Amino acid sequence: MTTPRPCSIADTLSVVGEKYSLLVLREVFFGVRRFNDMARNIGAPRDVLTARLHHLVEAGVLEKIPYNERPPRFEYGLTTAGRELQPVLLTLLQWGDRHLADRPPVVFEHSCGTDLDSIVVCRHCGAEATPASLTPRFQAQGWNAAGAAELRAAEEIRTFYRGE
Repeated sequence: MTTPRPCSIADTLSVVGEKYSLLVLREVFFGVRRFNDMARNIGAPRDVLTARLHHLVEAGVLEKIPYNERPPRFEYGLTTAGRELQPVLLTLLQWGDRHLADRPPVVFEHSCGTDLDSIVVCRHCGAEATPASLTPRFQAQGWNAAGAAELRAAEEIRTFYRGE
C-alpha cells in the first residue's frame, strides 16, 4: 500500500476542489449571498448546492448570516479563511481567460484604474515567484521531491537485486 504525499494542496482540494464549491465562492466574491440567487447563477441542482454550502460552512470558509426570522432565512458570507481564497480564484480566472476563453467574461479593475493581472510575488523582496526562483523545502519527515525516502530506498534495493 502506498502512502500519499502529505500535501496542503490535497487538503485544500478536499474543502474547495469540487466545481460547485469554487462557483459558490465566485458568487460570494461577486456579492451574491443568498441561496436562490446562487442557484440561478451557478446552475447547480439545489440539493448539490445545499450540500456544497453546508460543506463550506462546516470547513470554516463561509458563515451563515440570518437575514429573516420568520421563516428563518440565511445568507452566506466569507470568513477570514474564505477571503484568503480570493487570490486563488483570481489566478484560476486569469488562467481560464488565457487558455479557455475567446474573450474574458469578466475583467477586474484594480483601484489604480488598471485591469488586474495578478501574479504571485515574494512577500520579502517583491520579486515574482517563478519556477526557477522557487526551491521546495519539505517539512514532512521522510519526504522529498522524489517521494517518501523509505519507499525510494526499498525500490532501489529491489532494482539492484533485479540487476536493472
